[in-house]
Amino acid sequence: MNICVIGTGYVGLVSGVCFSDVGNYVTCVDIDADKIEKLKKGIIPIYEPGLEELVLKNIEKGRLSFTTDLAEGVEKAELVFIAVGTPPKENGEADLQYVESVARAIGEHLKDYKVIVTKSTVPVGTGRRIKEIIREAAGHDNFDVASNPEFLREGSAIYDTMNMERAVIGVESKRAGELLVELHRPFQTNIVLTDIETAEMIKYASNAFLATKISFINEIANLCELVGADVTKVAEGMGFDKRIGSAFLQAGIGYGGSCFPKDTSALVKISEKAGYDFKIVKDVEKVNKMQRFRVVDKLLEAFAGNIAGKKIAVLGLAFKPNTDDMRDAPSVDIIPILQQKGANVLAYDPVASENAKKVIPDLQVAENLTEALKGANAVLILTDWPQFKEIDLNELSRLLEEKVVIDGRNIFDLQQMEEHGFYYASIGRKTVKGNR
Repeated sequence: MNICVIGTGYVGLVSGVCFSDVGNYVTCVDIDADKIEKLKKGIIPIYEPGLEELVLKNIEKGRLSFTTDLAEGVEKAELVFIAVGTPPKENGEADLQYVESVARAIGEHLKDYKVIVTKSTVPVGTGRRIKEIIREAAGHDNFDVASNPEFLREGSAIYDTMNMERAVIGVESKRAGELLVELHRPFQTNIVLTDIETAEMIKYASNAFLATKISFINEIANLCELVGADVTKVAEGMGFDKRIGSAFLQAGIGYGGSCFPKDTSALVKISEKAGYDFKIVKDVEKVNKMQRFRVVDKLLEAFAGNIAGKKIAVLGLAFKPNTDDMRDAPSVDIIPILQQKGANVLAYDPVASENAKKVIPDLQVAENLTEALKGANAVLILTDWPQFKEIDLNELSRLLEEKVVIDGRNIFDLQQMEEHGFYYASIGRKTVKGNR
């Protein structure tokens, strides 16, 4: 198939590359000329394992191309995907200005039948709005619109696309449905074929439910600390129940990134417009926001409320490992508080340091892990990168000025930390006092 993907952000780029890798001819379009020129050379604007190799492979095979010319991309395509950003407005609603602008541009270049597919996460009813915009700009209705939401996890987006658990396809015609089913056939996945509004809602419902699981286990973790239980064992015991499952039951400092925060907020706004008070999701958001500050409280407790002049090594800046995405990362909220309290913060992240400096004022970053840890009065773990899990505890003990570890991701074993004499405070487990 000939496919056009408009937008080369996370969703558009990964989707376009994977569509090309299974044999389609894909043109990726973006208005950012500098980004397009770099992509033509295989220079990737985001950190995503395996993406550079796939881009170069499919450019070489002639199945993948990049352009700023939307007309060129649309003209030869059977399927046109809209994959531009839908950032949150100040009131939490999804901002659809980029989606609507692209829809209008598609309409202006629409000469023959095509299926216009929304891959961006959009409020329920957006598909109908897109159809109106395209019809008005094109002057005809020889096209179909569809919804095909993405379910990618940053850091494993290639795997998630090539091994997708399901493809949700919302259509209004048999013809459009057949084309999109055919596109997804090589992925050998479960197909959920439905109407457009239902497909749009599936995306929001899925992310809101996963966000709910995260906030739920964090509430349980906070209760565990009060009653003397261990949340990791609680989660293990819960996870064996097939009705619950173990995924997203890792207690910590909450979710961040580009999806869960904006999608839960948008779902609340969708509900309000429909006249429904979605209480659960509102509380999920509140719990998530408060949870990230638990590590600050634990750090202050370790130093009797005063961290002025203390060197704090912050490990992890991105919202999760295997990405450089700083959108709604806990570090963005936590580090300024430490700075305000007089701490000398030195942070380290394997890939996100440069992005972090753009959003965290006066951020000092270390070149490597050893530099961050050497002479620190405390370590604050915000992202569970594999490199941090593999730290040699004897070496950690030698490098630190004071053996204080505040772990927002529960990456260390309590018994081992106790044996090595650390003051170790984690989430939902007892605090090991150590000898410091």
